[in-house]
Amino acid sequence: MKQILTGLLLLTSLSLMAQDKNWAPVGNKIMSEWASKVDPAQPLPEYPRPQMVREQWLNLNGLWNYSLQAKDDQNKPQQYEGKILVPFAVESALSGVGKTVGKDSVIWYNRTFSLPSNFKNNNVLMHFGAVDWRSEVYINGKLAGSHEGGYDPFYFDITELLKSGKNQEVTIRVWDPTDEGPQPHGKQVIKPEGIWYTPVTGIWQTVWIEAVPKSFIASTKQTPNIDQETLKISTDLKNSLAGDVVRVTVFDGANKLVEQQNAAGEELTLKIPNPKLWSPDQPFLYNLDITLIRNGKTIDEVKSYAAMRKISLQKDAAGIQRIMLNNKFLFQYGPLDQGWWPDGLYTAPTDEALKFDIMKTKEMGFNMIRKHIKVEPARWYNYCDQLGMLVWQDMPSGDLGNGWEQRPGVLDRATDQNRTPESEGYYKKEWNAIIDALYNFPSIVIWVPFNEAWGQFKTEEITEWTMAKDPSRLVNSASGGNYYLTGHMVDLHNYPNPAMPRPDVFGEKYALVLGEFGGLGLPITDHTWQQKDNWGYQTFKNPEDMFKRYNEFTNRIQEFIKKGLSAAVYTQTTDVEGEINGFLTYDRKVMKMPIEKLKTVNKQLYTVPVNFN
Repeated sequence: MKQILTGLLLLTSLSLMAQDKNWAPVGNKIMSEWASKVDPAQPLPEYPRPQMVREQWLNLNGLWNYSLQAKDDQNKPQQYEGKILVPFAVESALSGVGKTVGKDSVIWYNRTFSLPSNFKNNNVLMHFGAVDWRSEVYINGKLAGSHEGGYDPFYFDITELLKSGKNQEVTIRVWDPTDEGPQPHGKQVIKPEGIWYTPVTGIWQTVWIEAVPKSFIASTKQTPNIDQETLKISTDLKNSLAGDVVRVTVFDGANKLVEQQNAAGEELTLKIPNPKLWSPDQPFLYNLDITLIRNGKTIDEVKSYAAMRKISLQKDAAGIQRIMLNNKFLFQYGPLDQGWWPDGLYTAPTDEALKFDIMKTKEMGFNMIRKHIKVEPARWYNYCDQLGMLVWQDMPSGDLGNGWEQRPGVLDRATDQNRTPESEGYYKKEWNAIIDALYNFPSIVIWVPFNEAWGQFKTEEITEWTMAKDPSRLVNSASGGNYYLTGHMVDLHNYPNPAMPRPDVFGEKYALVLGEFGGLGLPITDHTWQQKDNWGYQTFKNPEDMFKRYNEFTNRIQEFIKKGLSAAVYTQTTDVEGEINGFLTYDRKVMKMPIEKLKTVNKQLYTVPVNFN
């Protein structure tokens, strides 16, 4: 994880970067302040997998060759068009390309790399944080593997494809039909407008390799139980042998708390006496060492962390279900967070930028973020774990087209969409992979399979499958969507004014949630993505009037909490392309309302008394 940076590499002004004839940001759109800190020699150099850390690794981000080619042409390009800065999507400014690919074309990537000397006598894994959407990876001209999915990490063991000598070649072919295909794509569309944004094609998270022994720890699964004061840990091992042992050591800071070992492949249950509970106010994390041992010798070792926390439902004195954190009611309140950037689209320009949005959200007095139909890099969730930010994780949507059935006095509903078997398969495969990849991050407390009936299908089946796959979290089956009574909550969307689901109809069995409201808009000159057609659900001309309206909203929510509301989500953290309803401008340079006033009125929501006697 040590990064050797020369003084020259630390010079990060755009003027100096422009001197590199191979790369400069493109386009005429606004950019965040971190765009000037992007180093084309080492973009996003940080270790990409904080939940499972090894020392021997190499970051492959940087300038790659690229070429766009017709989808029907399967041949590797004879020559490349130019350089692209990985891991920024080809449509983004920071890629240095800024071109649309579309369903009839593919993008090819190519570069060479040298294995570090300490990789010798080890297997080599090539990792991809995320590539949108269908990718084929070739090492030295031979296929290492293919992957479908734009939001989940994957890797290939490339050991047998490596050649003697210094340079190894990696070539990648990527096809992404955006909203013209059956796969999950979130808010990307070929023709961006309104609430739909620029396509994101190809590599958009870190590419890296690591050295592992032939027998290694492929993944871990960590499940806390605060009531029993236990932490269960299971490991997925590759090429383990009979007699191998897995040992787990839990640390409170530098102090060894407990250590236990079991036969390889068997789950461990560790007793955590008087556990320090994780919460937004006290986000305590236990450090873990997980070791594979053979004949008393360490074969493989990874470092991780875990938290003791619980999310559950409990009825209050009025018989209304409430969302509980660590067996106590905590009103959960936060912004809809889409995770888009004017310069990097899906990809934050730097790690500092990635952390910035979470820190600002915390400073505004929020304790929760709804990550809206996008999945972030692992480091984003790691920062939520560290800073104490609850996360509601959406599944990226696809296959839009549901209708609505008006049901006066209750909630609207439509029949589930009939998606093709292919479309259903892609959704299920990716949702499963996303949950697996994010399972160990304690900040995530709620899974959201569907948003507003966007591609919603087989609601009961998908919801019950999600609940069974991860009983340690709550499931919000359809945020503001088709209301099938399944899962743990009923979630209403209402703009701009806050509202809540009816306690008398739903409160006995389901937590009551306001999944979206607000959307107050304020365009800031010189900080908008486009000059016209910007919009919010209610637009203001000055910050004072905007805050006055926002304060009216929070006063109203206090009354809803007394009646049974458990959580609310305000739209949104930042402006995004044509939407100007963020607390921050899209470039993150202007805070639209006074942050201390926001913090004051937001924190009042956590002190509303709720009786459980």
